[in-house]
Amino acid sequence: MTLQRKALADKIMILGVDGMDPSLTKKFLAEGIMPNVQKYIEKGSTREDLIMQGAHPTITPPMWTSMATGTCPGTHGITCFWNQDHSSLDTMVYALDSRKCKSEPLWNAFAEAGKKTLVWHWPGSSWPPTSDNANLHVVDGISPSGVGMGNAVGDWEKLIVADTKFEGVVVKPRIQVNNGAGCIITDLPDEAPEANAVGTAVVAELDEKGEKKVTNIELSEADGELGLDNCPIDIVNSEIKEPTGWAATLPEGAREFIAVYAEGLVRRPCLVLKNEAGKYDRIAIYKNKKEAEPMLTLVAGEKMVTWVEEMPYKDTKAQCSRNVKLLDMNEDGTHLRFWIGNCVNIENDNLWHPTSLHDAVIENVGPQTPTALYGAFDPVLAKKLQVESWDRYCEWQSNVLHYCAQEEGFEVIYSHIHNVDAMGHKFWHYAKPEENTPEAIERAEAYQNIIRDVYRQTDDYLGSFLHFLDEGWTILIMSDHGLNVMEDPHPPLIGDAFGCNVRVLEELGFTALKHDENGNALKEIDWENTKAVATRGGHIWINLKGRDTNGAVEPEDKYAVEEEIITALYKYEHKGKRVIELALRNKDAKVLGMYGPECGDIIYFLAEGFNRIHGDSLTTMEGFWDSSVSPILIMAGKGVKENYKTDRIMHQLDFAPTVAVLGGVRMPRDCEGAPIYQVLTEEF
Repeated sequence: MTLQRKALADKIMILGVDGMDPSLTKKFLAEGIMPNVQKYIEKGSTREDLIMQGAHPTITPPMWTSMATGTCPGTHGITCFWNQDHSSLDTMVYALDSRKCKSEPLWNAFAEAGKKTLVWHWPGSSWPPTSDNANLHVVDGISPSGVGMGNAVGDWEKLIVADTKFEGVVVKPRIQVNNGAGCIITDLPDEAPEANAVGTAVVAELDEKGEKKVTNIELSEADGELGLDNCPIDIVNSEIKEPTGWAATLPEGAREFIAVYAEGLVRRPCLVLKNEAGKYDRIAIYKNKKEAEPMLTLVAGEKMVTWVEEMPYKDTKAQCSRNVKLLDMNEDGTHLRFWIGNCVNIENDNLWHPTSLHDAVIENVGPQTPTALYGAFDPVLAKKLQVESWDRYCEWQSNVLHYCAQEEGFEVIYSHIHNVDAMGHKFWHYAKPEENTPEAIERAEAYQNIIRDVYRQTDDYLGSFLHFLDEGWTILIMSDHGLNVMEDPHPPLIGDAFGCNVRVLEELGFTALKHDENGNALKEIDWENTKAVATRGGHIWINLKGRDTNGAVEPEDKYAVEEEIITALYKYEHKGKRVIELALRNKDAKVLGMYGPECGDIIYFLAEGFNRIHGDSLTTMEGFWDSSVSPILIMAGKGVKENYKTDRIMHQLDFAPTVAVLGGVRMPRDCEGAPIYQVLTEEF
């Protein structure tokens, strides 16, 4: 098929930033800490408020799918982070799977029009590729965090605490530490906590059928989205002692400890060393004590290092990449903390199409660098680990996209990066003081400054592509949603996207739980006495006879039960305020694009003030510290007016048709949006 209209842009680059908030961006533009975004605004078009009117629900997979297809979730069928398992109302099916999408993505139209097209880690119906056109290249897309984080992660994060007071080496896996203390195993619980579905879902591999199902009955907020910040880590306590058995002559004052990782299969001898001033400030990691030279040397206070080595990986060995950092060390060499990040198998090309692109990127750019999950509870660690690891990832991804544009000849690039959202789920909610005390205010301000660091990082990343505007490219900067700084740190247990929200409907008498002999609630629903369940973000399903496996409600009573639930929701209060902003039947929620068999019988949204970071509210909701859940849209380059502000409401469904007009290709099948013609340089 040939182009159907004149292209306004020869080359198009989409720079998607998950979670980028127009309101916070405006705040930081005013502070002068986002100069590159300011240049895009001056060179292009946007609204004065930078807002792209979001669709619903305000959550990653459906919104990235909507922007790829120009269709709403009711049409394309991706309705949350998880879709509903129709064989069991308490079970969810992983929704980052293009085979579940009923609408066509625009990149297929670009590929068939002869444009060499790259879809880079797009977390909405991009993998597996839905076109076999040789022009289409797709990388990952099955998990939101980073390339390879959903299918190629091997070893878990480690915190090695070495001290002269320890005896031998002690290892405890998956320990949850939520304070800034030294992580000494004798101070930790004997049993490691069981990992919940939230912590494991986004790094789970797809099964043979390409599906991942999870049943997650949320009895407390730790079972849901707000449990994402409490990430477990493997803790190793290792004795610092005088070195013995080394083949080489060691520097004066050297001491040794053991680093243990790869589920205990790898034990590396390490030396604690002095600097020229005679103070201990570095460690050297050796393959074994026979080696004359270390594999790696780390200095306290310096930036983290990406380390590639052969590692045990499942039933074999593979070259794996990870970030490592010497967090701190006593100058007398008696104590240190050494962080070893997740490793990713850089030989794994399962989610690269074609796989030749994987080999070219590794050879010409270098291996991907996994990002830190640990440390959100401590602002110092959050900055040292999470922000810094994302610095490295942003740099790597920028280099990859530059290589693809300049060396591989791609003409259309769809890209996504997850730094803002990934860190937002970890520590955004700490940016509001929980108490009116100097200590609480100081802690909150520390997190506010880290949020500034995240937006500086994003500005640097986006700024690295500015030169493409002078080289004939058109660039679109956008997001799927913004991120609220939560007004209430402990909202009611309803509306969470990562499980079955039982507590509020249990309180209202619609959901029943089973209990043990002591009366404690079990993570198991008593279906015989359950009229309805709230699953995922904003969906309530009537437990209907004839449709659902354990149905209890007669079909003729469905309307009355829906009316009863909606009335109860509107009356439900928390701290004296109404919790639910809007509740609609499935047929009525069509006006919001949420309808059909993949949406609940009732769709609801939480009222402003009770919202989590995103996903449970209308797209217009705002949060503390000038935050909001709205997405952003800025366009610049060929075909786009320069230094122009439109008053038009730019809808998320308008994104795909606008890109289609810029590129001169047909609209994707089923497209429901309209081109934002007001910002175009030519009449449409």
